[in-house]
Amino acid sequence: MPAPTGPSSSNVPPGNVPPGLLEVGRIGRAHGVRGEVYVVLSTDRADRLAPGSVLQTAGKPLTVVSAKPANDRWLVWFEGVTDRNAAERLTGTALMAVPVDDPDALWVHDLIGASVVETDGTSRGTCTAVISNPAHDILELESGALVPVIFVVSNIGGVITIDPPDGLFDLDG
Repeated sequence: MPAPTGPSSSNVPPGNVPPGLLEVGRIGRAHGVRGEVYVVLSTDRADRLAPGSVLQTAGKPLTVVSAKPANDRWLVWFEGVTDRNAAERLTGTALMAVPVDDPDALWVHDLIGASVVETDGTSRGTCTAVISNPAHDILELESGALVPVIFVVSNIGGVITIDPPDGLFDLDG
């Protein structure tokens, strides 16, 4: 799912994350004078910001000292970031981490590029994107078809099996 972007010399452009890591958030603007920053997570795993967690950046790892919710983002203090100037230099920086091993979860990085088939074996093509949507995220297929993730039955070995309602693919674009 898209992450907020912002300027930074140490910024990793979206979609350009090193192998083995996922972008889990981005640092926003500085807050106050002690080095705290706002962070917008692009994951629903708030434990990524638990004290002691280490997040990778293009420059160096950052260790979380403290984090607390602040509306739709987090107010975070990283080890070694002790003043506003240091915090401002982090604005727009991508935060990356290794994937969490949760076999019951659907991960965007596993869905994009996977083949999509119905439970009866009908091939529907390849998933090219996952669109964030308030009700349910949506798989976008190479044909332009949209499939809400609530219809995903399984995702095994690069094959997404779906059980869509009758007529989902009958609509004209």
